[in-house]
Amino acid sequence: MLFVSLFLFLMGLVWGSFLNVVIYRMSHGTSFAKGRSICPKCKRQLTWAMNIPLLSYLFLKGRCAYCHKKISIQYPIIEALTGIFFVWWFVVGFNFFKLVGNPWSFIQPVFWLSVGLVMLAILVIDLLYMIIPFGLNLTLFSLALAYRVALTGFGIMTLTDFIRALLSGAGVCLLLVSLQVATKKIKKVDGFGLGDIYLVPSLGLLLGWPKILPGMFLAFVLGSIVGVVLLMLKKKKLTQYLPFGPFLILGTAISLLWGSAIWAWYLSFLV
Repeated sequence: MLFVSLFLFLMGLVWGSFLNVVIYRMSHGTSFAKGRSICPKCKRQLTWAMNIPLLSYLFLKGRCAYCHKKISIQYPIIEALTGIFFVWWFVVGFNFFKLVGNPWSFIQPVFWLSVGLVMLAILVIDLLYMIIPFGLNLTLFSLALAYRVALTGFGIMTLTDFIRALLSGAGVCLLLVSLQVATKKIKKVDGFGLGDIYLVPSLGLLLGWPKILPGMFLAFVLGSIVGVVLLMLKKKKLTQYLPFGPFLILGTAISLLWGSAIWAWYLSFLV
């Protein structure tokens, strides 16, 4: 167990390094597959020794080897978080989402791991740059749609549940569009970005009905709490935009793990 966890942590560091490339390049409108890594400050190409996940940052003391300017703390944090995520997935998540029988005993864990990486990239990009690249939204939607279609085709998911999942995403999308129009009319500001609106159909497919309800409720609650705190601390003004993508992702993650329990707890008050 310890050896496997260590191996997965190292694999996570490697994928975290790749995520850093995706996050930086897609947020700046360039392809993540274009050329080798460069220093964002002096633009010089980095050698392999400067690209070792986590270790290079520590060895270089957080500075570029060429221009000696500070390297963003984002890089080691994302690498470490991805490493921890890989270990968590092996210890907890692998069995939590696991379907039995071939090929699903392999496909499902890999699918949810891939979804987690894409969602992490979306969260970080929106948090840092207040945008959600269309390419990441399209990737997430394609993964979710293909997965649900495959489950339905194999009889693991019913057609009714598949349609409900589609309608869940469409319903939340319509809700955000309605709120966007209302906010624009009342406050003359954008309530949500297009990236948020393009994101929710994927979340509807991932969560399905009724998990979409606690997922979106948690997203709005978390967003409201953070927004109020930032206003009280005078870090944000009422007319300033607060990225909503991270809250959508967090609400979705919580609902994937405990959405059914939250929904059952809510229904217990109605009976």
